[in-house]
This record gives sequence, C-alpha cells and structure tokens, in this order.
Amino acid sequence: MKRSVPVLPKSKAPAQTFQEVVYLRHLTENDVPVCIKLEDGEEHCGVIEFWDAGFIRLNRDDGEKLFIYKHDIRYIYELREK
Repeated sequence: MKRSVPVLPKSKAPAQTFQEVVYLRHLTENDVPVCIKLEDGEEHCGVIEFWDAGFIRLNRDDGEKLFIYKHDIRYIYELREK
C-alpha cells in the first residue's frame, strides 16, 4: 500500500516588505535632497521633512512646505550633491 504525502502550498511573497518605511526614514533622518515626480508629470524638489501612511511633507528650496499624497507620486529620486 502506497502512502500519499500531502502537498503543502508554496509560501507566498509577503504583502509588505516595509522597505518604503526604511527608505523614507533614511531620507528624512539624513536630510537627503530629493525630487518627487507626480502622476501628472509635475516634479517638486526639496527635503522630506515628515511622512506617514498617506502623505509626504516636502520642504522645498524656496522655503515653502508642500504636502503630497502618496497615491499621487509616480517615483522619488535622490539629487546628487554638487
């Protein structure tokens, strides 16, 4: 008599890696200058001052603070220091 071995489902990839949290914390704590490209093509540059689950507060070079919803962000890139 042959014994059947139960087949276990493959493990799924995690829904959250929390790398966004690590990266935003790094940018905030080190005052790394960034540009944020929005879904509509606009681009804003400055330093990320604060962030939470829904938005990012960007302190721009002209002194204005800009609140940007995360769902409007296409990508963020770091500016090279001159």
